[in-house]
Amino acid sequence: MLTVFGSTALDTIRLPTKIFKDVLGGAATFAGISASFFVDTGLIAVVGSDFPTKYRKILQKHLDLAGLVTKKGKTFRYDGSYDKTLSKRTTNKTELNVLGSFKPTVPDGYKKSEFVYLANNDPDQNSSLIKEFDNVKFSMCDTIEYWIATKRQSVIKMIKSVDGIVINDEEAKLLTKEHNLIKCAKKMKEWGAKYVIIKKGEHGSLLFFEDVIFPSVAFSLEDIVDPTGAGDSFAGAMIGYLASKRSTSLSEIKKAVVYGNVLGSFAVEKYGLDGLLGLSKSKIESRAHKYQKMINF
Repeated sequence: MLTVFGSTALDTIRLPTKIFKDVLGGAATFAGISASFFVDTGLIAVVGSDFPTKYRKILQKHLDLAGLVTKKGKTFRYDGSYDKTLSKRTTNKTELNVLGSFKPTVPDGYKKSEFVYLANNDPDQNSSLIKEFDNVKFSMCDTIEYWIATKRQSVIKMIKSVDGIVINDEEAKLLTKEHNLIKCAKKMKEWGAKYVIIKKGEHGSLLFFEDVIFPSVAFSLEDIVDPTGAGDSFAGAMIGYLASKRSTSLSEIKKAVVYGNVLGSFAVEKYGLDGLLGLSKSKIESRAHKYQKMINF
């Protein structure tokens, strides 16, 4: 089993062609649903009393919700706008709401999880939560500009407590205060991460492990509709694949990165979660096969 901890949110996404208000989102939502195509996945998150029943049903269909807590108050909200190219996102507002005072605990049924993903959540919460698991074989975290700006030292401490970090290129530069991605990865490895995966949006990703650099391209798409959940879907698929194999060999980690790119490509083809919710394992395998043909030479 895999456990995913992070935010389940009500998002307002402002795209050049459309605005979506209070749609189901959040890092743990995208990562958890993406991972669930590979392995049984438990969610640790908090929502407010305003969280719609229809969204709870979507989560229930894909995830174990023993770790989902409902508190009196408002659900975490994120408001972001994309430019015309869909490559630049501006954060308009982040309202922590019930997430701000959430004291997460790991349900007994999750404590035996060998694979744990800490989505871009409060780094102090992430660092303390990972200690509650009995026998973690592989753990991974993510972070975002909000936490780097407000809790940089806590983010660095969190990196020490996990095996790998998945982070996008801009945030890697912001966190490490370096401009070159190889230098960024080197610094994060010095802080304690064994594996560093830097996401580069439409340009794919870079995996760093010891002296290995493994670049992987993004799956080529003509039409990108909504990039909101791409990075979280990438990370969820990656750790979901590893959990399904119960392996952390370098060859499996490379394959996991490829599946991350594949699930990220499905996520961006439709609005919100729609790209993931209509998926099947056969569609995923078919695209993974196409991806392999695309990069063979």
